[in-house]
Amino acid sequence: MNFTYPKNERLKSKTTIGLLFSEGKSVSKYPLRLVYRQAEQEYQGNTKVGVSVSKKYFKKAVDRNYFKRVLRETYRLNKHLLLDNLDQPYSFMLFYQTKDRLTYEEINTKTIQLFEKFLQQLNKTPDSEIKKDL
Repeated sequence: MNFTYPKNERLKSKTTIGLLFSEGKSVSKYPLRLVYRQAEQEYQGNTKVGVSVSKKYFKKAVDRNYFKRVLRETYRLNKHLLLDNLDQPYSFMLFYQTKDRLTYEEINTKTIQLFEKFLQQLNKTPDSEIKKDL
């Protein structure tokens, strides 16, 4: 199993991030939110992930950076849950959306639950589109 978070998996493109916010869908599991969108044809390759912590909740950059590091680490250790179940690349943005200071273990548990909820939502979507066609 590959537990790395290389540079080519990091979401950095401003156009991709803009499309993610304008056309992306989201799934939440308090205090985390995952915004996702299927990758563009010309950017096919790796699944890309970015993390964000709001300045609204954590005024000090030290605190924001700590929670971003925790989010990246929980993604790195649990990304196999996503990559094993996805057949095409996606772009993700992972948000920490509360002023509560959760422990690493709590955030890790919530990340796993969020990924499972995302996969359930992803598997449910094609079924509803098929039913509409009938």
